[in-house]
This record gives sequence, C-alpha cells and structure tokens, in this order.
Amino acid sequence: MKILTAAEMGATDRVSTDRFGISSLELMEHAGRATARFILRELPLCRRIVVLCGKGNNGGDGLVAARYLVEAGCAVSVMILGDPTAAHGEVKVMLERLPVTPIVIAEEADFSRNGCKGLLDRAQLFVDAVLGTGFRPPMRGLAVAGRSLLERYPQIRVVAVDLPSGWDADSRDFLAPEAYRADAVVTFTAPKLAHVSGLLTRGATLPGNLQQGPIVVAPIGSPAEAIESATGLTWAGSSKLIADRPRSADSNKGRFGHVLVIGGARGKSGAPCMSSVAALRAGAGLVTAAVAQSILPTVAAVTPELMTHALLEGEKGEISSRNLEAAFLDPVLDKKSVIAVGPGMGQEEEAVQFFLGLLERTKVPMVIDADALNALAAHPGQWNGRGRLLVLTPHPGEMARLAGMSIREVEVDREGLARQFATTHAVTLVLKGWRTLIAHPDGRIAINTTGNPGMAKGGSGDILTGIVAAMIAQYPEQPAEAVEAAIYLHGLAADFAVRWQDQHTLLAMDTVAHLYEAFRFRAEQPAGYVWLQGIPGMLKERE
Repeated sequence: MKILTAAEMGATDRVSTDRFGISSLELMEHAGRATARFILRELPLCRRIVVLCGKGNNGGDGLVAARYLVEAGCAVSVMILGDPTAAHGEVKVMLERLPVTPIVIAEEADFSRNGCKGLLDRAQLFVDAVLGTGFRPPMRGLAVAGRSLLERYPQIRVVAVDLPSGWDADSRDFLAPEAYRADAVVTFTAPKLAHVSGLLTRGATLPGNLQQGPIVVAPIGSPAEAIESATGLTWAGSSKLIADRPRSADSNKGRFGHVLVIGGARGKSGAPCMSSVAALRAGAGLVTAAVAQSILPTVAAVTPELMTHALLEGEKGEISSRNLEAAFLDPVLDKKSVIAVGPGMGQEEEAVQFFLGLLERTKVPMVIDADALNALAAHPGQWNGRGRLLVLTPHPGEMARLAGMSIREVEVDREGLARQFATTHAVTLVLKGWRTLIAHPDGRIAINTTGNPGMAKGGSGDILTGIVAAMIAQYPEQPAEAVEAAIYLHGLAADFAVRWQDQHTLLAMDTVAHLYEAFRFRAEQPAGYVWLQGIPGMLKERE
C-alpha cells in the first residue's frame, strides 16, 4: 500500500473523478459511510454521539457519517462550524440529506448556547470532522474553540475523520499538541505521511497501558490505477499477504528452509536461544544454533525442536576464528538457507575475525544483528551486499556507529539516511525504532506501524532477527516482502501480547508466544478496513 502526501491524495481524488468517472459526491458518501460503519462495529455501546463538522469536505464526510448513525438508531447531534447557508457543492448536498437539524456554531459563544453543554455532558462519542487532509497549520478560530470545548470532556471517546483536526497530513512530527485528541482515526484510500509518522491516537484507557488506538484505512472507490506516489514509501503490513496463503497439504519441512543462528559466548547464551526459538515459531522448517561449545548444553535445552552445532571458542569463551577452517565451517553451512549472525556473539577480536571471515566465504543470505553490526562498523571497507542478500537490523545507536555519526544525526532524517545507506551498500536496512523503516537496495522504503513501548527491553532485537531469518527461509523468491512481513509480524505480536498484560511486564519471549495471533490476523478485514495500527475489538474492551 502506497503512502501519499496531501497533494497526492488530492490528485487521486481528481483522477478518480476525471478519468474513472467516480463522482466526488460518491467518494464523500463512501467515506462517511465507512466512518459510521467503523463506529458501529468498534464502539457499539456508544449510542449518544456528537458530530462536529467543519465547512469543507471533511465536514461533508462527517455529515454523511451522522446520517448513517441516525439510521442505525443512534442519538446523534450535529454541530456545524460557520454559516450552513454558505455551503456549496457536495457539502451542501449532504446538509440537505441530513435527517437532523444541525446546531450552528457561528461564533465561539455559540458553544455555550443552544444546549451544547448538555449534549456533551450526555455524549459517549465525539466525531471530529472539522479539518482533513487539506489543512495547513495553524488552526484558527472556531476550530480551536471546538478543541478547547472537547478538552473539558476527557471521558468522551473521539473518532477522527481522516486526521485529528489540526494535524498536518504531511507532518512527520511525533506529536501535534495543538491538534484534537483521538482514540481512533478512519482515513480513506491510502495512508498519508502523518498516519505513519505521528502518534495520531492518544487514548488513555486502552488495554495493556496502550496509548495508541486504531488507525484504519477505508477504500472509498478510487481504483489502484488512480493512486500515484513519488515518495517511494509503502506500508510494511501489505507484505504480510505472503504469509496469509495456506500451506500446501503435502508440505514438508524441506520446503520452509533451514535457518542457521550463529552467536553466543560464555555468559551470553540467552540471545541465540531467543533468536532460534523465534525462527522456529515463525515457520522455518529447520533451525540450527551454532554456538560456542561451552554454552551448547544451555542452548540445546531451550526446546527439543532445535538442532545445535558446537563451535570452537577462544580464551574468553567467544567464538574462535579457527572455525573458519573448511573442516569446521563446511559442515556448519551445509544445506542452510539463511544465516542469522550476531546475537550474543560479543566483540572480542576472535569473534570479530570469525564473523568477517564468514561474511567473505559464503553468499548464503544473511541477517546481521547486535555484535555483528558493531564488527561491520569497525571494518567499513570489508563488506558490501552486491550479489547477495544482506539484511542489517540496527537500532539508532548501532546505526550511528555504522554511518559514523551521532544518534542525534541519525534521527534528524531517518528516511534519507536509511535510503542512502541501503543503496550505497546494496543491503536491506531495518532501522529500528518508532515506525521501523525497511530500506531496500533499490531505494524503496517500507514503514512499519505495529509495535509498542513494551518492546523496549533486552531480547526484542534477538527475537526480530530470528523472525526475519525464518521469513526469508520460507519465501526466498520474495526477500523484500519477507523482511517487511517479519517486521510487521513482530510488532503485531507485541500488540497482541499487551492486550493481556501491561507494557511494563512484557518480555521479549512473550512476543513469541503471541506470534500465532499475528499470523492469523488479517490486516484487511472483511468489512473493508485496512488496520494500519491497532486490533479490532480493542476499543470495545474499555467501553
């Protein structure tokens, strides 16, 4: 799924009308109906609803939503900002179709008259249809007054139409303090930059101490041919489709690849254990953990499905460079589909030399994480990804070392840096963090929207390494989609996990325990919504 700018969204609507004959009135009708349908499905107990509409097309979408909510038996009050007699075009048509008389807010004092306070005192849900994709800051006048009014009612749930009013669709900001709050966002056709960059939803009573409510995309009739984007940005969740296909009835383990996890050292057995278990749970047919011989009993005991291989170790219990000798290395690499290297490896010189030698001596697809990334950073001229698949999974600190800059410089332009690094070194770069980026050697970037702060704990990166390796092993002909799907699934599993516990208590292995829910989940639900963020039913749990 492409990610659009505000201008590209406008162009999509125009092309839908001019070239494909889908009227703007029809697009508005579909948008409002989709909003109402989301409310009825996800907040079925919210029957007393206030809809605040602006004068533009976003307000028109709100008017349509109000009509469908009235038809569904909800008690709906509509407030419209400005003089409704001045409405024109599609908004005028939707006003005429509205089955209730709107309350006109012509000046700020009107919010204190016409029974507005009483309506909000009784309301269970507030629909924000004031400003949409076409908005450019700052927010002024009655829109600001409406936000101030809403802030007096923290108990009321808020669903934003397209965007929380006051949020620039092209913004990359994490927060927009001046914008309306929202518990959920329903946008249309495709996500805009703000949907995949900012914390658009700020619900305080969601399960698992979550601060992030649902963001969904609803199709409203624009054909795929009308959606064009020059950003080169896509949504990582679209790639999960490769894992949605059922396995053939005559499947066998040989069809799903053999992952080799290399890492570990004396006192560092946990990391390769977690990567190995994650690779098994993510569907790899076979997984072998090759670890320093002193920790092999510990690693072998983690699960009976795991195979192991003992590696010679140095004086400090690290993997020795002696393992590069053909007699040792060839049996380890034999018939392996993917290598995941780095978890728990350590940064001793022997381990570094082993890794660099391994990188030189095999073209097997490789997922590089943790200590192996630091080895790359220390030897920048000794590697590149041309002619092979190399996947690097750095957090910002590791990225700073790889790029030879500060963490602050990394965060200034994550997309630009990720694209430049991936294309220059011919690697797939997974730059972890809020909205993890997956940058491919051809310059494309996918943005992930799953995950939560509970994942900020030791072991999460090791789990991700195992999932990425397993997905590549299963889908070797679609490596880009495999990596994107792995990142999406990892975050989604963590989102499922915190439905049943708090973010503070989440452990990396808890995420593995919920991978089955992530695999079963379909981002595109039967009702037609694509869930960029959140899980169906999460709002019902706190109604």
